Amino acid sequence: MQTQSYVYFVGVPKGLILALALGLTAAAANILGGLLIVQRHWSRRYLRYFVALGAGFMLAVAFLEMLPESVRLRGEPAFAFALSGYFLVHFFEHTVAPHFHFGEETHEEEVSHAHASYAALLGLVIHTFFDGVAIASGLLVSFQLGIVIFFAIFLHKLPEGFTVSSLMLASGQSRRVSFLSSALLGGATLLGIALMYVLRGKVGDALPLSAGVTVYVAASDLIPEVNRELGVRMALLVFIGVALMLFLNYLFSF
Repeated sequence: MQTQSYVYFVGVPKGLILALALGLTAAAANILGGLLIVQRHWSRRYLRYFVALGAGFMLAVAFLEMLPESVRLRGEPAFAFALSGYFLVHFFEHTVAPHFHFGEETHEEEVSHAHASYAALLGLVIHTFFDGVAIASGLLVSFQLGIVIFFAIFLHKLPEGFTVSSLMLASGQSRRVSFLSSALLGGATLLGIALMYVLRGKVGDALPLSAGVTVYVAASDLIPEVNRELGVRMALLVFIGVALMLFLNYLFSF
């Protein structure tokens, strides 16, 4: 039994092991975000900092890493795939989850019915599924690309879990259901990673598609939340997110 387990472990591609490890870390951030809203031992203001950093980091990764690498792999059609990814999330958010936004949900009249909160959950599940696709796609191209994509995704995982749990509580769901909703987001990320390794031959399509999703989440979901708070602090955090991504690239260049 021990020998069989060892052979099976050795037979797993190293890239898949790393992808699953990164996926589990990202999923843990989703769960932690849900736990924070359920336990209510956290200052909500700090979550905005994650949103601002994540927005800058994600935009930098999408435009400076994911899209150029997509064009190298797929040529000009990569832009069509990126646009498709952008509008895919746009479609779901404006049909399935029209009242969704990042942050703590306090407008209970908007989510007073259970179906509204579950619709928002479905919208976030789609987000997090493509988080997993993006991480795996990046790692299939190069270690450096996979790591910077992971960091971009990790920065907004905590607010994701916080958001979905908050939505569930605002619609009258139990704390248990609220917490399990955040765990579902983590599971969707792992599913995206697993599916991408099954369809690894489609990385040239999946990477630009994920780039489009990344641009949408950063520009259409996160930046509007950043703009809710006036002042220079949040704007600077967005630029710091960009600088952080460039610094990581500099480290990997050696």
